[in-house]
Amino acid sequence: MDSSAWDTRYRSSELVWGTEPNRWVAAETADLTPGRALDLAAGEGRNSLWLAARGWRVTAVDFSPVALGRARTLAAALPADNAARVELVEADVLAYEPEAAGYDLVLIAYLQLPGEQLGSVLVRAAGAVAPGGTLLVVGHDSTNLAEGVGGPQDPAVLYRLPEVLATLADTGLTAVRAERVRRPATRPDGTAGEAVDTLVRLRRA
Repeated sequence: MDSSAWDTRYRSSELVWGTEPNRWVAAETADLTPGRALDLAAGEGRNSLWLAARGWRVTAVDFSPVALGRARTLAAALPADNAARVELVEADVLAYEPEAAGYDLVLIAYLQLPGEQLGSVLVRAAGAVAPGGTLLVVGHDSTNLAEGVGGPQDPAVLYRLPEVLATLADTGLTAVRAERVRRPATRPDGTAGEAVDTLVRLRRA
């Protein structure tokens, strides 16, 4: 989906993802000391704004003007000092060049791209991690098609844990956690189920 398609999707709902942070983002960053953060494909800003409320200075990048407009509205409702810690940047992550070694946390949460394109974003994201910093990658796992609930149905944009690790193997980052994880999800018929995600957390020494 291009930016126009995502604009249409965001317009179709008041808030596509809600205002609460992704559960894995909240859990995996809870023990980190706030610093500079980069949120790639930030969408409506739920993770960026949550980080800002906890003292992070966040650059939130997305190519959807509608999503960024939502993020701007949500930021305006925060205390002024929290809102001031969020910079919203309209850019396509396929072309965006982050500051090298400039961020204590780089976040990629549910970015949906085919493998080769995702790989190029992951490598640039790794290069943006400062010494002592963290790269956190979360995405819909390929096994979700058969074992999980919801998420994209196109196998090309689903994450494969071995491929993510192989892509990041020569970036100077060390894996802290790398596994498939499950979270509650609702089936189309309203019954409870689970979605399967790829979760990779890496650190630069």
